[in-house]
Amino acid sequence: MPPRIILVLRRLRQDVAAGLSRETIEDACRQVGHHWRGRVLDPATTVYLFLLQVLHGNTACRHVVHFGNWSFSDSAYCQARKRLPLAVLERLAERLAATLRAASEDARWLGRRVWVVDGSSFSMPDKPGLQARFGQPGGQRKGCGFPVAKWLALFDVSTGMLLRSTTAPLRTHDMSRAAVVSDGLAPGDVVLGDRGFCSYVHIAILIGRGLEAAFRVHQRQKVDFAPNRPGAGRKKSAPAPDDLPNSRWALARDMEDHIVTWFKPKRSPNWISKEEFAALPERIEVRELRYRVETPGFRVREVTLVTTLLNAEAFPAKELAELYHKRWRVEVDFRHIKTSMRMDVLRCGTAAGVLKELAVFCLAYNLARSVMLESARARGVDPDRVRLVDAVRWLIGIEGGDAPPPLVVNPPPCGRVEPRVVKRRPKQYMRMTKPRDELRKLLPMKGF
Repeated sequence: MPPRIILVLRRLRQDVAAGLSRETIEDACRQVGHHWRGRVLDPATTVYLFLLQVLHGNTACRHVVHFGNWSFSDSAYCQARKRLPLAVLERLAERLAATLRAASEDARWLGRRVWVVDGSSFSMPDKPGLQARFGQPGGQRKGCGFPVAKWLALFDVSTGMLLRSTTAPLRTHDMSRAAVVSDGLAPGDVVLGDRGFCSYVHIAILIGRGLEAAFRVHQRQKVDFAPNRPGAGRKKSAPAPDDLPNSRWALARDMEDHIVTWFKPKRSPNWISKEEFAALPERIEVRELRYRVETPGFRVREVTLVTTLLNAEAFPAKELAELYHKRWRVEVDFRHIKTSMRMDVLRCGTAAGVLKELAVFCLAYNLARSVMLESARARGVDPDRVRLVDAVRWLIGIEGGDAPPPLVVNPPPCGRVEPRVVKRRPKQYMRMTKPRDELRKLLPMKGF
């Protein structure tokens, strides 16, 4: 075992460290049918080195050979990573997430665990296989851009740990993978998301799994809080006018809090099969509520939510409004992984290698999150006030003990807003508008 990973495991909680033991890794290899020979770079050692590589900012493979007194080359390490099955890394990441979830059972919202789903993206090297698999942004000529993957992840709202993630080509809607990442949640769990995940089909799928939903209403969904008002689903013989809401009023809870009936759309979306769409119920009951944002500086002044939590006494509108405000924490979680841990650009040149890198980043992120949770619990503060970069540095540092680390604690948020601008100017280089081979031919002519 690499000496540095021994120090990392010793600093973790006992149950978290057990999820990364050699026996656990080898057992995961057996479960997926992976066979290996006794060598220096066996599966456990490869996982440990891969994890250290990511914790060091996804450093180069040439740097990995300096993590200890090794006799292998960087090429041998790359081949060992290639032999390692992707399913092994995914099993380890999900097991670690389950361990952290069990250790934080007390962190619930009104007795329920809340998961937030959201999408992001990441870039990778310009290779033909990656271009064919994921595609590149529009407006860029062939050979002048980098492939970008759509990334969908499921986070725990209270702890910020990452339970599951999946990828898709760039030109893919988030809804195409939303039902996949929420599969396997416990009945009664709440799935939280923005308006991009609000649709009849998605909510009906969550209801069929025994899950609850809380989304911001999609901009195409018309909502009217007038009691006994007409709805688009009341008369099916005649087409509904465009100004009528897409629901039927059922019960009023408040002036801007009522229960309505949503009707199944006639056409199925492209991301679900016709058989699955036909099995969905013809109608569902949901709760629509609206609240106003009084915080100065916020761009959104009014928010309309739809949820399957129909009991207004057990789940007041004020609590739901505060819960949806916590949804914005997922943007910070993505920033932690992509910017702080340097995952915005992956290094592998194959699709399988990119997915392995992503799995190890999820594993390393959850390790850092476990350190943040322990430090925050010892100091009695919110985990989001602890710096993730400081947790990563403490994990791979040389000094330190088994006690919770005294990590840097940020001041509590006070509703401050900042403009989304960059102060550091980029270098004044010309943008690539033609492939590099064509530009080389123009060098003698233009005197570059």
